[in-house]
Amino acid sequence: MTEWYRRNGDILTLTLHVQPGAKRTEVAGLHGDALKLRLAAPPIEGRANEALLRFIADTFGVPLRQVELKQGGQSRHKVVAISGSKVEPGSLLL
Repeated sequence: MTEWYRRNGDILTLTLHVQPGAKRTEVAGLHGDALKLRLAAPPIEGRANEALLRFIADTFGVPLRQVELKQGGQSRHKVVAISGSKVEPGSLLL
């Protein structure tokens, strides 16, 4: 098990380092003990957070309502909880 995600029953918790304002939205590998994501959305009026949650929902194959930003609303360091995903987080690094 790596340090950037935890599975507790049906809940998957990800530790993320987010870089808003990138050319495109993508997984950029590991950044310390977090998964680094580049987001095409600007960090204005919560748009990057919305884009992040949509990207996570799409990537993990769950409805948007099953993805929750737990901490880091104003920060690049974020913690996101996903419920009901069958996707293995490690597969994002392949």
